[in-house]
Amino acid sequence: MVEGKVIIDDGDRTGQVQVHGPGRFVGDIGLLEGQPSFVTIAALGSGRVLAVPIPALERVVTGDPLLGEIILRAYLIRRSMAIGLGAGVRIVGSRFSPDTRRLLDFAARNRIPHRLLDLESDQAAEVIVRRLRLDIADLPVVILAGSRVLRNPSVADVSDALGIRRARPRATCDLLVVGAGPAGLAATVYAASDGLSVVLSDAVATGGQAARSARIENYLGFPSGISGAELAERARLQAVKFGATVFAPAFAQTLDSAGEGLAVRFSDGTTVSPRAVVVASGMEYRRLAAKNLDRFEYTSVYYAATINEARECGVDPVVVVGGGNSAGQAAVFLAGTASRVHLVVRGDDLGKDMSRYLVVQVQAHPRVSVHLESEVVEAAGGTMLESVTVEHRPSGARDRLAAAHLFVFIGAAPATEWLGPGIGRDEHGFLLTGPRSGADDSRSQPFETSTPGVFAVGDVRSGSVKRMSAAVGEGASVVKMVHDYLATGGCRL
Repeated sequence: MVEGKVIIDDGDRTGQVQVHGPGRFVGDIGLLEGQPSFVTIAALGSGRVLAVPIPALERVVTGDPLLGEIILRAYLIRRSMAIGLGAGVRIVGSRFSPDTRRLLDFAARNRIPHRLLDLESDQAAEVIVRRLRLDIADLPVVILAGSRVLRNPSVADVSDALGIRRARPRATCDLLVVGAGPAGLAATVYAASDGLSVVLSDAVATGGQAARSARIENYLGFPSGISGAELAERARLQAVKFGATVFAPAFAQTLDSAGEGLAVRFSDGTTVSPRAVVVASGMEYRRLAAKNLDRFEYTSVYYAATINEARECGVDPVVVVGGGNSAGQAAVFLAGTASRVHLVVRGDDLGKDMSRYLVVQVQAHPRVSVHLESEVVEAAGGTMLESVTVEHRPSGARDRLAAAHLFVFIGAAPATEWLGPGIGRDEHGFLLTGPRSGADDSRSQPFETSTPGVFAVGDVRSGSVKRMSAAVGEGASVVKMVHDYLATGGCRL
């Protein structure tokens, strides 16, 4: 604003009404990602504004260390506020519907401000159904800005409508990175900054498991901590700044290495033929084997603890299962709003797999109870989860805990099915690299798999350290190996 004032209103009575005057600027992180606005901006009387084209804004944010950081930080905070208030997109459907949960997960992982209007409990949802004359086949629906309605949309439909998936990849490139977690983002940033043409793909959104962490406090350079989502947003902006193409959501379906070169086919029919591939597809969450738990899988069981899940839980008591850092971070974060958090750990020592700083926070929090050498064996409730039964393994004693929500952090299996059986794996399905891969080519690099030109980094790689900083290091290191592979005639195009 140069002169006058503007009012910003999300139009949904969430209370997020802001007034900006001279010297202030409007917008949030969506401006830098091609998304539509989730708010209405109106002038309060006469005034004068300075309109900055998006390309110019991107150059300021990525090129001016001082002003760029001020703008970026404000944009990230505004997006977090909008998410916390439930502004933006409306998803109308039943919380018991897998399709509804799929859309909610997509919105959460892409940090799209949204709110569920639950057909089971929200009268506003029934009003919308009647007003729009919706049938069962139309549900769930997504209502966007301007009252645009998407009926029973796919994730790709919503992504396209929101402008998330702006650029389709070229048919060929120097490097295709599959998986946009910390390892994949690091590989993309360093490869693109070196001048390689890079396509970064992910089945859902950038950030991977790290983006689901409410607060990361042991990452180098951030003494006060940083949310996983913010770290992912910043890395994505870096990747785009250096010219990488971000192709997400895009589910990698097959890898073909039998012909003249490499080819990766995606579920939407897109095929990319890169000179090299970095597999950073990470892991898929393991489900908890507890009696009756499958009844509540889509309504009360979560595999991430972000502000979206915390808003759904409110003050209800919750149970967190797991003994690693993800479980500890979730317990501390959820205890900020929940009336009681029960942390259920199979091991006998909380410090065995959890960082010391988290152990201290967990043990010191008055609303967190720790159950060591225990496991959840049964879930109970009506339409929603009401309690879980926890068994103390050494004694066999059982205790019934009141719980409306269950958070599961018990590890994951490598997401490698799309690669087919031709690439070497260890006994747990993780990709073998370097000398262990069994590659015939003596030029094989430390992170190269048994298929020449296909590299693996991060959690998907056998022997990797399951820490975010290690994943970033592997992502950065693999770029040198890709260069060496291409320079020594590895390119088969």
